[in-house]
Amino acid sequence: MASRSCEDLHKMHMTWDKPAPVVAKPPAGIYPTSTAPLERLPSEVLGAIIDLLVVEIPPNGLTTRNTDLMSLLRTSRAIHAATLTTLYRHITIPHSRIFRKFLTTITEYPVLATIVRRLDFSHFNPSIMFSTAAERLQAQNLTSETLFHCLALTPYLQEFLAQEYIDDDLGPDVLRKLFFDMPSLTAIDFCGCSSLSFKKSFMAILDDPWPETLTITKLSFHKSLSLPSAVFETLLPRMPGLTHLDLAGTRVTDKALLSIPETAQLTHLNLAKCKELSADVVTKFVTSHPACSNLVFLSLGADPSTHLLLGKSDLDALLPHLPPSLKSLNLRGSRMDSTHVDELSRLAQTLEELAVGRGLAMSDIHRLFFRDQQWQTHNLKYIDICDVETIIGSASTLLAPASAPLSVVELSERAYERAAKVNKNLQRVGWFANEFGSRYWLRRTDIDELTPDCGHRSWKMGAKSWGMRKIPTVISEVGGMYGSYMFGRRL
Repeated sequence: MASRSCEDLHKMHMTWDKPAPVVAKPPAGIYPTSTAPLERLPSEVLGAIIDLLVVEIPPNGLTTRNTDLMSLLRTSRAIHAATLTTLYRHITIPHSRIFRKFLTTITEYPVLATIVRRLDFSHFNPSIMFSTAAERLQAQNLTSETLFHCLALTPYLQEFLAQEYIDDDLGPDVLRKLFFDMPSLTAIDFCGCSSLSFKKSFMAILDDPWPETLTITKLSFHKSLSLPSAVFETLLPRMPGLTHLDLAGTRVTDKALLSIPETAQLTHLNLAKCKELSADVVTKFVTSHPACSNLVFLSLGADPSTHLLLGKSDLDALLPHLPPSLKSLNLRGSRMDSTHVDELSRLAQTLEELAVGRGLAMSDIHRLFFRDQQWQTHNLKYIDICDVETIIGSASTLLAPASAPLSVVELSERAYERAAKVNKNLQRVGWFANEFGSRYWLRRTDIDELTPDCGHRSWKMGAKSWGMRKIPTVISEVGGMYGSYMFGRRL
């Protein structure tokens, strides 16, 4: 057959060349499935964006929480997966029905339980669902058995936050699970747990074979008043990596305190109102124990009406040897005099919070800020002068503009009542009276409105107010029962 030229083929419509198909462009802003820019972000970046939608503090009552996250679950597969991680990483339980719902879900879908890193009962309030303890017991939503079941399903749990409303549910099996069988657990908080059943549960496990070391680095027994000293003598020697320790109001002994391993690196230590401790041992521990060389938060406050921990000679030995890393120091109830002012002035160059003891006059407090006709440089944002007899008014040295960066002055109730009566005068000089629970403050309005200091500091771990009474064990917003113990209660 004779060959034909390409031109002849074109004329006869026998060419194999076809025009490129016309691809219709989607409308702007519409993408094929799983190709939207948000979905194609790295999982770490997408997770960080979704984390910004989390509501950490539950609303009052039965109001739905995290509705934005629930909406994201219905967006796409990629965003659904990332949102599940955010939803289940930190579990907050405000009432027992939420706990039952959560337990039912992870029982049916165990893979979700592997995401859980924090179990937070700090906002738990049984009165939301039940008016009496009998009604709550009858519902059987949160019990020692169901809590143990929950822990058994969450093998990678890192943080467990309890409080007094659930201490009856912390049975022996729950405690064994927490201390013996959760290798990823690093933070435990038993704030306010003081019931007889809680004490019996701990006593039941003391004779068990304990591991040589525990993984716990942050531990709080804040106001766990009922536990015997044997609990602390058993736990503390087994914590070589301890960084945060809150034993305020407990029966911890000198023996237990000194048993903390030298490898510990304490940054936060609260020994307020620990009546079984002696001044000599506390002073020696804080000033010479290797674990205390980088302290940032230290509370040695006491109630002078019932117990004196630190006398004048003890402060003479303590103050010159406190670590330069210290940012918060509470010496409420100690016996001070004017000879301590120079050391306090030196510490004020790096401290941001200071609570002074008894025996100082208001003129001594003024010397921290103004002496020899000159304003002194300092770093204090907060000072507690509840132990100082004073009547503070708008003309006070503490409230002068030159006393900045001082922004919070805590007063006794009596001094506050007098100051609050002249609140209009305080407002004229840039201060206002403020109270919460059993605590009373004078607060400065923002010194620099362009760059206000919101109070956030890394060592506060999410808290913004000044004058923490309780050490936080996790980084989170402060609220619920922990907020009350931190900022609403007396020492």
